[in-house]
Amino acid sequence: MANKPPLTWIDGWVREARHVPSPNHGVRPVDAVIDLLVVHSISLPPGVYGGPEIEQLFTNQLDWDAHPYFQGIRGLEVSSHFLIRRSGELLQFVGTADRAWHAGASHWRGRSQCNDDSIGVELEGLEGDTFEDAQYHTLAQLCACLQTGHPLRHIAGHEHIAPGRKCDPGPGFDWCRLQQTLRDGHWCFPQTTTPPSNT
Repeated sequence: MANKPPLTWIDGWVREARHVPSPNHGVRPVDAVIDLLVVHSISLPPGVYGGPEIEQLFTNQLDWDAHPYFQGIRGLEVSSHFLIRRSGELLQFVGTADRAWHAGASHWRGRSQCNDDSIGVELEGLEGDTFEDAQYHTLAQLCACLQTGHPLRHIAGHEHIAPGRKCDPGPGFDWCRLQQTLRDGHWCFPQTTTPPSNT
């Protein structure tokens, strides 16, 4: 993959991302230290890629009657700071200074309520399936960009901060690959990460 220029940001918004502001956010606690990045996966409906449904969900515009699956999430008000499409396209819904609604009940590095001091990144993908080269590339660029404005040190999956309740991004996400790509020794990764199975 050809090298792309590094991402840049100002006032909590990445300039190169497509901005799709979400109303689903709040104010962080005044003493919040934004030092955790949480990796998620999402597809709507499950296994369907490229449509507008994720953006619609995060902006409260999803047509709940458009697909039977949507009945099970009717009325849900959620958001993430970022979404990385299968193509590697980066979207941003919430400024990083604000509290997006992505983690729910959660606990990591001795703290609860991870929404308070984390940045959420959704990867377009099916829980347990593999992800695209372009997504890893954009995610690594995003990690480097965000470190210029926040004391990010920890990175974990939704499955790690909410075990038993969430399973994303799942066994198809290659944590070792991301760790090798970042390779600056700065990040603290979960201890239970293994390479994805190709079977």
